[in-house]
Amino acid sequence: MKAMILAAGRGERMRPLTDTVPKPLLEAGGKPLIVWHIERLARAGVRELVINHAHLGAQIEHALGTGSRYGVTIAYSPEGQALETAGGIAQALPLLGTDPFLVVNGDIHTDVDFGALVRVALGGAPPALAHLVLVDNPAHNPDGDFAFDGPYATDTGMPRYTFSGVGIYRPDLFAGIVPGTRAKLAPLLIAAMRERRVTAERHRGYWLDVGTPARLAELDRHLRMPPIV
Repeated sequence: MKAMILAAGRGERMRPLTDTVPKPLLEAGGKPLIVWHIERLARAGVRELVINHAHLGAQIEHALGTGSRYGVTIAYSPEGQALETAGGIAQALPLLGTDPFLVVNGDIHTDVDFGALVRVALGGAPPALAHLVLVDNPAHNPDGDFAFDGPYATDTGMPRYTFSGVGIYRPDLFAGIVPGTRAKLAPLLIAAMRERRVTAERHRGYWLDVGTPARLAELDRHLRMPPIV
């Protein structure tokens, strides 16, 4: 299975840090945020990666290169202007192929088991178009995003959980998006949920949306803590 790391966001809430450095290259625990993802994907056996970029994207390509130092191959999907999540994925579909693929937001940190995720089968009748990893609601998103109805995710019902930014998708989910156009992911997911074509799981481990300088500092402290023996 291929994986895509979303790295095209401007990172407005991270300013002034992101005025000169793209958010995925900001460091926590001694390495860039995006490198934590690359290394964990490589350990899970995911070796073919696609990374989109827009703001200061040349820095990302220069820093990561072909990916060989991490044991992966990286293909880049440049966007002149950030295309939002679904638009960015649709633009990258020629690089991702026709099979389901894993997508990870570049501005989160998590211990989600990527190896287990790549073994998820998007089955059902009709088959699921997406499988989402949901987490407990953080303080900055107290109302959550989606709920569960059996194995399915739904945009109605309680309790609601927060979408982690980690999911598996079929290319068909993005078939209606013209490449190069801006498009958000949530409307596509909600439409598919109403057809019972999105499954989900709850992750109870570590997850942080690294969206502000304060949360970046929080992650840095977390990663530098000595392991509990």
